[in-house]
Amino acid sequence: MSPVFDNIDLFVDGFLTSLEIILYALAGSVPLGVLIAACRVSPIPPLRAFGTFWVTTFRNTPLTVVLFFCAFGLPELGINRSFFFFGVLGLVLYTSAFVCEAVRSGINSVPAGQAEAARSLGLNFTQGLRFVVIPQALRTVVPPLGSVLIAMMKNSAVAGAFGVGGDLWSTGQRLTSALGYATFPIFVGGVAVGYLIITLTAGALLQVLERKVAIAR
Repeated sequence: MSPVFDNIDLFVDGFLTSLEIILYALAGSVPLGVLIAACRVSPIPPLRAFGTFWVTTFRNTPLTVVLFFCAFGLPELGINRSFFFFGVLGLVLYTSAFVCEAVRSGINSVPAGQAEAARSLGLNFTQGLRFVVIPQALRTVVPPLGSVLIAMMKNSAVAGAFGVGGDLWSTGQRLTSALGYATFPIFVGGVAVGYLIITLTAGALLQVLERKVAIAR
């Protein structure tokens, strides 16, 4: 473990950068996924078609292809930003499709009579979804949505392979390839432990949230 302790400052910086990537991706993918889910259950056919197209496209496209398009395809279209931006964008687009399906499953679990009651009170589709359906759907959404978000946290390591730089994965690559450290202790003792800290902490927080939602029933 000495290679890890000798470079602990680099791993701390990489951990914080990975955490930053995850937080930005979380802040983008959840609202976007909820919006796409609203399109999927919308009574307007073009919106349903758009939601179906979005989910079908990104759920059936490998994350590496999405990241490759963001990092190397968008600049060809005149969109020039940092690799950090493109990495986060790829994670947001990819994860939003899975967030959408998790939220949609929760919406479908709410009895249809709830939406009908909302309409009888004079609420339109958007208001009924916001104030009546989604608050009830939250109870069943937390477990599958938590799994999606934890998967996104692990997928953030893939973004490091596309030049994001400074994250845990990139730090491990730099130490093993450029500085000649042994691969096993660096990636197991440093990189893997860092991602375990993130995912286990997130899992514990999601379990607390799930228990609170269960009590609210």
